[in-house]
Amino acid sequence: MGALAALAVPLASACSPGFDESPDPLGPLLRAAENDAAGAKALGAEGEAVATARAAHAAALKTEVDRLNRPKPEQPGPAAIPPPSSLDGLKERLATARKQAEGLVPSLPRYRAGMVASVAAGCAALQQSSEKIGRGDDAGPVEVPAGVQLAGESAEAVQQALAAEHAAIWVYGLVSAYLPAAFTGAVSRGTAEHVKRRDVCERMLSAAGQTPTGPEAAYVPPRPVTDANSAMELVATAEADATSAWLGVIDRTDDAALRTTALNALIGSARRGTAWRAEFGAKPVAIAMPGQSA
Repeated sequence: MGALAALAVPLASACSPGFDESPDPLGPLLRAAENDAAGAKALGAEGEAVATARAAHAAALKTEVDRLNRPKPEQPGPAAIPPPSSLDGLKERLATARKQAEGLVPSLPRYRAGMVASVAAGCAALQQSSEKIGRGDDAGPVEVPAGVQLAGESAEAVQQALAAEHAAIWVYGLVSAYLPAAFTGAVSRGTAEHVKRRDVCERMLSAAGQTPTGPEAAYVPPRPVTDANSAMELVATAEADATSAWLGVIDRTDDAALRTTALNALIGSARRGTAWRAEFGAKPVAIAMPGQSA
């Protein structure tokens, strides 16, 4: 009986499919992105832009879902969600997708958390791109996360975010000389937000016994700033650099509170960058996957 009992364990495990049979948490995000991409094309210029971005979200999510999961037998699933049939419907769908993605970021494995954070920021950027699909909510506050322990690669990632914040502050100071008075408020708000983020990074690093990186004396813009349009483009570039840096923090930490802080910073820069891109006529106005390499 003892021998038979011992044999029962490998026999039972041999019946296991050898892969995770639980529902993939990215599945609902993937289905929503596919449905949005399919239905938004018929909804005018705003719909076309959303369709392109949501198709990019669907492609990224599908690659990850397919990579992790062995194909399963056909079985009844959740009822199909009809594609959005109006801009109001699309507005609701974007808000829902953004909220779902934001909710997943703190608990996902690193290699998934960054991608889903980028999808959330992409939805937030799309919301910001047009009044017709709703401006959406601003990002949550960027604050020092309680109890965070910075070390190794997470500390280096925060140092890189700090460097991006120093550069953004410098850029906002530079462009103020080239922009009309109507942009004074936007420049002041952007500067204040980046100063706050800089302070958050410095406080986190100092608390961890690290020496915060200081600002450069000056920075070299990728293109000369000569007028209002080139100034706006430089601000959008600085915000894009900030999205990359904060996405790097998400990619290199397992701390849920630090991820939330980084996600809020990522979304904030994605939304501000979208507003500036709209001002100088960039195409597309909203970047589909903010922070990701082109």
